[in-house]
Amino acid sequence: MSLISESDRAVVAAQLGRSPRAVRAVAHRCPCGNPDVVETSPRLPDGSPFPTLYYLTCPRAASAIGTLEASGLMSEMTDRLAADPELAAAYTAAHEAYLARREEIGHVDEIDGISAGGMPRRVKCLHVLVGHALAAGRGVNPLGDEALDQLPDWWVNGPCVASDDA
Repeated sequence: MSLISESDRAVVAAQLGRSPRAVRAVAHRCPCGNPDVVETSPRLPDGSPFPTLYYLTCPRAASAIGTLEASGLMSEMTDRLAADPELAAAYTAAHEAYLARREEIGHVDEIDGISAGGMPRRVKCLHVLVGHALAAGRGVNPLGDEALDQLPDWWVNGPCVASDDA
């Protein structure tokens, strides 16, 4: 993980179509070289709590994940959590790792114990789970890894945002 530079901040702003909020660092870089996941502060500049620690910024990856979400994958994954104690335990461990990292950055009472993406009991947002899988690396979030494995190579046609467009 690296602190976010002004050029990376400009790329993220172009990816999002708005100025990024509470961005602390680049948590993962796309194979094209652009940031595709940023780490955010648990509290926004306006004081609002913000539970999404790892924010997926690449619009191509986000679109591909949206297609997965529309396929019913989240419901299937949630059903598997109820039926597979090993998967449920690994997903709970991912939730705990997420919370531990966010707590290292800062404690926010309003979101204490709340991670994101539905962890640890359901799957609510694949964008968050894939962002966590990319930022933390393989083997930390099993359902994030599974979703990542189902995505096409979103970077093969080059960067989603050219650095000179940012």
